[in-house]
Amino acid sequence: MEAEPDLVLRSPAQFKALGHPLRHRLVNLLRQRPATLGELTAALGSTKGTVGYHVRILRDAGLVRLAGTRQVRGGTEQRFELISRGFRLDEDGGVGAEFLLDAALAEMLPAGSGDLGHTVLRHLWLTSDEARALAERLETLVRDRQQAAGPETEAYGLLLSLYRADIPRLPPDGTPSAK
Repeated sequence: MEAEPDLVLRSPAQFKALGHPLRHRLVNLLRQRPATLGELTAALGSTKGTVGYHVRILRDAGLVRLAGTRQVRGGTEQRFELISRGFRLDEDGGVGAEFLLDAALAEMLPAGSGDLGHTVLRHLWLTSDEARALAERLETLVRDRQQAAGPETEAYGLLLSLYRADIPRLPPDGTPSAK
């Protein structure tokens, strides 16, 4: 099965919609499956009016759509889904990694005893081709794990950022330094 393409985020309305913590949580819920306002409200411990308002902002921004309706007890129940399970920043859009860093920080739970949280910063010396190949391998790993999600699994955030770092080079050992 071919993975659906990521939605490329371009518009200010999309960034504004995703910038609110509750809407970010709604997107994470809808990544699991389509859901009704009632299901979203219960999962978030919020009110139907509040959740409905935030779903409407996500819909207006083109991130969420109506997946279907059904008649229930004299009313119509609406089911919502994401336009795409994955979002990607427009490389020419002027919005950088800080947007994703803020989103990751907002959803990060405090580390408890025995937690498997693992946050490190490492640097690799790679050619452009090696960096591109590594990014592709990491994307494949993430896609494979998303498809393998089951009821016994827990959500872990993975913020991947392969970037050229501003790190100066030392001359090779034994090379006289300029004074």
